[in-house]
Formats: sequence, structure tokens, C-alpha cells
Amino acid sequence: MSFATMSAREVKEELARGGGVLVDVRTPGEYAGEHAEGAVSVPLDRISADAVRGMVSPGQKAYLICKSGKRAGDACTKLVMAGLADVVRVDGGTDAWVAAGLPSVKGRGVISLERQVRIGAGLLVLVGVVLGLTVSPYAFALSGFVGAGLIFAGVTDWCGMALVLGRMPWNAGSKHGASCSR
Repeated sequence: MSFATMSAREVKEELARGGGVLVDVRTPGEYAGEHAEGAVSVPLDRISADAVRGMVSPGQKAYLICKSGKRAGDACTKLVMAGLADVVRVDGGTDAWVAAGLPSVKGRGVISLERQVRIGAGLLVLVGVVLGLTVSPYAFALSGFVGAGLIFAGVTDWCGMALVLGRMPWNAGSKHGASCSR
């Protein structure tokens, strides 16, 4: 099953004509940091065909956006598999939206999920090395485990650490316009 992809400018033009709704699938914290003007927050782990059907009128499309396009593509696939045909991924995500000079809303958000994963992985590797040198050589296994997890994430494009971090309290709720609370 497939779905359409459109540039941020094309989506903005469609939205201006009343062609649908823009759905941001990032975490509420990321959404609060900056999002495309008019976007509605429905985090990827909460998105469903029923939720999206409730937002669009017949003949309209749901335009899904995330940071760069990966999570929006995952959401589109999930929605198409659930029988929702009129979904479109915004190519390049919010990064492309902002780069195109399209209107966005800036707020005070959290560090992006991608950066949180890099910080967490780096911290765990460092702790494993320090403990391996000072406490027990068995602690080096922590660094090896994190390295293996990063390789797995790179090969499969599935990151367990990102899923866990996405559920942390600082990423979970937002008072900054998120329409879907946890």
C-alpha cells in the first residue's frame, strides 16, 4: 500500500484552499518547540484512522508531518493499512517547512527526540567505559549493548531508545496547543 508525498509548499497551497488538515506526529514536546502554523498534534503512538477521520471532511486529505519525514511516513503507512486512503506525507517535514519560509509557531519545547537518543546513547557508552576501567571489566558489556542497539537501529530504522524516550514525562504532555494528551 502506498501514499502520496508532497512538498511543504504544495501542502501549504492545498491547505489554503481548504484541502484538509495538517497533522504533526512528533512528540508533544517537539511540537511545542516549533510546528507548522495550523498543524494539529497527534503523536505517532496515538495516531489512528478513527482519530484522523474525525478531523477531515469528506474529500479532504490528512497531511502528515514530523521533523524530517520518517515518522510521518510510518504514520501514513499505518493509516493506509487501516483503510484511510487520503493521507499525504509532507516531504522533508517541519525542517523543510521552516526552510521554505512557511509560517511556523515557535515555543519553548524540549530537545528533539533524535538529539535525546544521541545524548542517552553517548552517556550509556561513557558510563560503561568508566565502570569497565574502574569497577569491573564486565561493565564494558553496557557499551557493547548500546553499540549493538545503534547498529540495529541503523539497519532496521527502528529505535527502541527513541520509543522509550518518547514516553518520558518531558516528552509526554504539553500545554502548548497539543490536541492529544497522554
